[in-house]
Amino acid sequence: MEASTLKTSAEVEEGLKSLLNDYIGQKQAQLLALKKGSISRENFLGEVKDHIRHRMRMPPWQQEMLISRFEEFVFGYSRLSVLIDDPEISDIRVIRHNLVRVKKKGQRMDCPVAFEDEKEFRQFVDYIAMKNQTNISNLNAIQRFTDSESHPDFILRFTVSMPLVNSMNAPYLCIRKVPKRFPLVGELVDAGMMNRETAELLIERFRTGSVLICGGNSSGKTTLLNALKETLPDDVAILVAQQADELTTRFHPDTMFMHSLPENSESQVNYDLKSISIAGLTMDVDYFLIGEVKGAEALYLLNAACTGQICAATIHSTSADRATDKLVDYAMYESRYGRNELMRMMDCFKTIVFMKKYRVEQIYFCKGWNEERGQLDYDKVL
Repeated sequence: MEASTLKTSAEVEEGLKSLLNDYIGQKQAQLLALKKGSISRENFLGEVKDHIRHRMRMPPWQQEMLISRFEEFVFGYSRLSVLIDDPEISDIRVIRHNLVRVKKKGQRMDCPVAFEDEKEFRQFVDYIAMKNQTNISNLNAIQRFTDSESHPDFILRFTVSMPLVNSMNAPYLCIRKVPKRFPLVGELVDAGMMNRETAELLIERFRTGSVLICGGNSSGKTTLLNALKETLPDDVAILVAQQADELTTRFHPDTMFMHSLPENSESQVNYDLKSISIAGLTMDVDYFLIGEVKGAEALYLLNAACTGQICAATIHSTSADRATDKLVDYAMYESRYGRNELMRMMDCFKTIVFMKKYRVEQIYFCKGWNEERGQLDYDKVL
């Protein structure tokens, strides 16, 4: 690359940093208005061009290059856009400004994408937080938020941790990509998650009794639950409670989605999955789904299942037979019931599915509580 080209590139990058400082600092209102739709993309970019002409000394052709870079930053995700666009990449982890790791087709690997320096990476983190109306001050040093609007194909779930809690003096950024057009059951069969007979069995069990889907991280739990949900008939009402907007619908006309709202330093408002689950018991629904059980909401999921609602949820577990223990552990955070009483209630979950590496690995059918043995009896069908 010629020296003049390098110089031009450096000047544009310095101009971008200055422009981002202006918009993340004094001009946040314009960015938020753009996100809310109060101003159009064309009007916003027109204002940016005026700002560049009045504040930056560079020839018109460099100004056009700068606007193009800024547009990529604002309407995409800057240097990470190429990774977000790649349908084979499910996860992105920025460990340092010059170390970006991805999970592609289930395999973790390095990638050639990098930020120019620590300052540019920190600007990027500040921008995506501001863009998603999230504060990342020292009082909110670990933040999770979801962007369901920016990308046509993916819901983006962000986790950011700041230097206050990191051993390194830089942020960590993790992005989970959730396809908006999630695969249906037939597509999961074609992808090898299960065979046709297993799919038909799970559809029948899902329609007639409560189901618990378990497994490790990125094992396919949410993908399977999303697909099974779409097999329910149109004449039933569904409520979905989740922490992040990962469960969506492609077809079902009577599905409500609610997500938790954590308390932070700027607001005392707090709606956790427990609060949403309690509300769900009064909302006249036929199917109650929890995206991922992590705490006291487990008790209200159990109560719903025991009072006649058909329930389904995902939960982390190392095997099908340990999933019920895990859910009972969570239920005990909130309950005055003893462990055996809660385990008896678990016989409402008639099917336990264990996922591993995007495959249905185990299926257990619950036969009920065995009083003599003091435990649940299961038939292992897969």
